[in-house]
Amino acid sequence: MIKRIALVAIVCIAVALGAKAQKFALVDMEYILKNVPAYEMANEQLNQLSLRWQKEVEAVGAEAQTMYQNFLADKVFLTDEQVKKREEEIVAKEKEATELRYKYFGPEGELYKKRQSLLKPVQDDVYNAIKKVAEEKGYQAIFDRASASDIIYASPRIDVSNEVLAKLGYSN
Repeated sequence: MIKRIALVAIVCIAVALGAKAQKFALVDMEYILKNVPAYEMANEQLNQLSLRWQKEVEAVGAEAQTMYQNFLADKVFLTDEQVKKREEEIVAKEKEATELRYKYFGPEGELYKKRQSLLKPVQDDVYNAIKKVAEEKGYQAIFDRASASDIIYASPRIDVSNEVLAKLGYSN
């Protein structure tokens, strides 16, 4: 019985000592990034590239579609050898469109690479500013309220987004 009371007391003391107040804060990454001009410019550049590449892919796809329509119209007049040759040309054009789409929009495609080169430096700057705010204010953790769907309510007093923007040199 005494051992049990001593054990409970030790556990209570350990919990009390380990339960120092943890400081944490929130940031709104969407808000921060919306207020960083370099991020907005990079996004606009990516959108323009994406549209240009999409038009290029669609043009090759339309070319394949036109080839197929012409083939259907001409098929009755073609020899077996000509039919086979035209079918191969159509398949090759469709494959070209697919490869072009993958080249631009695939997981390691040009759009991904361009996004990395344009946005990563801005994201790194934001991360470093958040880290500085955390170190200066003594926060153990800073959560992103924009991506944390499980945060139902948070006091605006713990949102340090404007402080992060100030560290980046942007005041709001």
